[in-house]
Amino acid sequence: MILHNLFSGLRERKESALIAYFTGGFPTLAASAETIRTLAENGTDLIEIGVPFSDPVADGPVIQQASTTALQNGATLRGILDMVRGLNVDIPLVLMSYLNPLLAYGWSECIADARAAGVSGFIVPDLPVDAADTYLPDCRDAGLDLIFLAAPTSTDSRIRAIAKKGSGFIYALSVTGTTGVREGLPQNLPDFVERIRGETALPVAVGFGVSKAEQIQTLSPIADGVIIGSRLIRAVMDGEDLSALVRNFKSATRRSSEETS
Repeated sequence: MILHNLFSGLRERKESALIAYFTGGFPTLAASAETIRTLAENGTDLIEIGVPFSDPVADGPVIQQASTTALQNGATLRGILDMVRGLNVDIPLVLMSYLNPLLAYGWSECIADARAAGVSGFIVPDLPVDAADTYLPDCRDAGLDLIFLAAPTSTDSRIRAIAKKGSGFIYALSVTGTTGVREGLPQNLPDFVERIRGETALPVAVGFGVSKAEQIQTLSPIADGVIIGSRLIRAVMDGEDLSALVRNFKSATRRSSEETS
């Protein structure tokens, strides 16, 4: 419900959601908390907090490096949930984690603790929709969204299944492969987003490879949200002005009257 209200409000204001991904515990738990607050205070509408994992098959080199550093510095799922509990930010937070850390924690316990910490939902990249029935009831009972990924290679029937079982939004991968900064967006991306829209009324957010304000401006008229991760982590690694970068990205999500007429 929280994510539904977020996207509804942004749609009324003719904005797409700026969704940031940041690795919990990078480079330390305390530092990641400060980064997440900076993201929230400068225009980010929703933050995906990544749970570092030793075998991140969907992550590109930047996020892999951040995860490795976080793990070396002692980051754990329990520590990340404790960190989230103390954030006191006024935007929704979603945990993005591979399935193994969630099961090692204990699925039901993780759901309860995530809800208590103020988490609004989960993204589990290696949980396919046809294997999710075991996990969905606990999420629904707790009022948490379980968000599924759709790839350009997904069939229409699979997209329908994702739309039926998922909630919050659909995470549309701009490309098949791993995360990372890319120079351009695929030409067939608008068609892919339209194909998803033909199967569901859920919001559609596009991620993987988005790294520039110009790309966000291109995506905002067709997508309900734009997801940026590697570019933000790289900015932190390089000591860039993260606040200014996020404000610039958020400005790019606001559609002009010509685009909405």
